[in-house]
Amino acid sequence: MYIDGKWIDTDDVYEIRSPATEELVATVAKGRVEHVDSAVAAAKGSFDEGTWRRTPPAERAALINDVALRLAARGEELAALQSQENGATIRITGALHVGLSVGQLQYLAAIAQTYEWETPGPAIEPIAADGIVVRQPIGVVAAIVPWNIPLLTTVWKIGPALVAGNSVVLKPDEHAPLLPLELAREFDAAGLPPGVLNVVTGDGEPVGAHLSGHPDVRKVAFTGSTAVGKSILRQSADSIRRVTLELGGKGANIILDSADIDMAVDGALFACMANNGEACEAGTRLLIPAARRDEIVEKLVARGATLQLGDPLAPTTHIGPIVSATQRDRILDYFRIAADEGATLALGGKAPTGPGFDKGYWIEPTIFVDVSNDMRVAREEVFGPVLVVLTYDTVDEAVAVANDTRYGLSAGVWGDAEEAQQVARRLDAGMVWVNNWHIIHPAYPFGGFKESGLGREGGPGAIDEYVEQKFIAVDRSGGIENKAFALVIDP
Repeated sequence: MYIDGKWIDTDDVYEIRSPATEELVATVAKGRVEHVDSAVAAAKGSFDEGTWRRTPPAERAALINDVALRLAARGEELAALQSQENGATIRITGALHVGLSVGQLQYLAAIAQTYEWETPGPAIEPIAADGIVVRQPIGVVAAIVPWNIPLLTTVWKIGPALVAGNSVVLKPDEHAPLLPLELAREFDAAGLPPGVLNVVTGDGEPVGAHLSGHPDVRKVAFTGSTAVGKSILRQSADSIRRVTLELGGKGANIILDSADIDMAVDGALFACMANNGEACEAGTRLLIPAARRDEIVEKLVARGATLQLGDPLAPTTHIGPIVSATQRDRILDYFRIAADEGATLALGGKAPTGPGFDKGYWIEPTIFVDVSNDMRVAREEVFGPVLVVLTYDTVDEAVAVANDTRYGLSAGVWGDAEEAQQVARRLDAGMVWVNNWHIIHPAYPFGGFKESGLGREGGPGAIDEYVEQKFIAVDRSGGIENKAFALVIDP
């Protein structure tokens, strides 16, 4: 672990094993609640001492940019390490996990240069006073990140938190702590003062829960399940701490009759299967015109059958292993549930066997058809390479079904661009893609409606989530007879 500028080992460790081969990748210190207390104390001490928060924003931005360049220089190494750790394919880890993380840090460094840290306002009349709005750091920020895209979700949180002058305690998921630890290593090498960034590794319970509820934490930024997000939100009521929550999703993907069907089919598979289907913003519910059901399903199955399942380090692999045996078994349970509810299996539907699959945790790319929106596989987040296909008769019906979910993170529409944009505006989702999917860019916000979360990560408002606004009024009126309190107290 990394606490107060020092690397801390523990006698109790846990193993990171490749989900493809089950071979040992790393051993990691297993933190306890006392390590959380030490890390929070270090973060609070560094914030109270004030060296980092008093550092000019341009200098903080320069350090962030330096870290981005350090990550970029290690891009191939880190991408391979990520593939070994959580099974994401190398074609995804290079571009998304590492590449977009570098871009996000560079974007934050750029916008920090022009961010309105202090904003003079209009003169306050008739009192003759000046107003200033100051944006200052919140204090200690707890960042808790998942295993599926750990580096990017870490950067989304600690990047704006640090550039705003906060101190941070980061808790990576126990299944994928390696890249967050390497990120801390690069911040250390770049000269970040001790205590400003701390990383505590260990189990979500009790380590993560203790961190999110710690009384000295003033802001929690969390990506993970909706159930845990709700728990963190309940905890926040005790001290009225601020929270940013990026939670689950069940993205609806609508193919309109005007769509290029071949492109839409490929896009639907990409929307669902990228990152092994282990993405909160995945397009897991595909809505297709009932009149074209057979045509589209035939193409989906044919194209889905060409997806290569295998070694995540091989550049030809489309889908790698599931992160753990527990998650694999959870997905297999959903296959049984889908069959019991009346869905028809069109592709996949099992854990593969044979050469290359005797070790590791595997799920075939899977498609279910004849699905209705009240089935559990259409309502609950499966988190794997599993696509469910529903039909609709009218666009109004498609929109109604798409919005009939407790989630609201992502959605997509395929068809004539003008028509598709009109449909996109009717969908209850924080991100809607037209004729594509998974377009994520540092300049645009990431987040969802309803039970998919609170707040946004990335985009021009990224820093706003990590500052408090303070209004300072400076009286310029001179004599007591001109002051506001003369309304109550005689001059």
